[in-house]
Amino acid sequence: MKVSKLFEENHTLAWSYLAALEWPWEALAQIGSYIEQIGSELDTDEYEKHPNNVWIHKTATVAPSAYIGSSVIIGADTEVRHCAFIRKDALIGKNAVVGNSTELKNVILFDKVQVPHYNYVGDSILGYKSHLGAGAITSNCKNDHSLVTVSLGEKKVETGFKKFGAILGDHVEVGCNAVLNPGTIIGPNSDVYPLSMVRGFVPAGCIYKTQGNIVKKI
Repeated sequence: MKVSKLFEENHTLAWSYLAALEWPWEALAQIGSYIEQIGSELDTDEYEKHPNNVWIHKTATVAPSAYIGSSVIIGADTEVRHCAFIRKDALIGKNAVVGNSTELKNVILFDKVQVPHYNYVGDSILGYKSHLGAGAITSNCKNDHSLVTVSLGEKKVETGFKKFGAILGDHVEVGCNAVLNPGTIIGPNSDVYPLSMVRGFVPAGCIYKTQGNIVKKI
């Protein structure tokens, strides 16, 4: 579940920030502050500065109907589509897609991430070339509002966060209308079936079919 096992290097502006951490969810506490720090260092020939600490690459495409809040970086050749709702604290990489009616809040999206249709991604990190099918969401708060833990078999790993959605390694595919419960971590190159309700840790190179039915890819 550690950073070095989930992500390839240098597919995000946040790599130096992430690489210094033991557990990836530790990054969630300071995403907004980190965006403001690196935003001030971005090349002004490549990025346009907007109010509320928003930086948008000059090659990115942003629909007029999209909402962009505060502390946001949008990378090169990224497409932000009709009615996307980027609330705050979102670091979006290169060649990414933020689609119709998708909402983002306190997230890191690596390069080539696609969240293209009616997705909610909150307090989460999505690795290089990961993809959420239509309607798939990260649920970032428990019903009883207690602190989120990560289930690793019978073991519970304390995170200390009240809000923590999901962390997807590189090349993860999540099927349509899947729900990733608070504290879900999916290893790289794994797939999640449509309509799944995922909880806990899914190892790398696996297919998540149902809770307790996780098989290795062939």
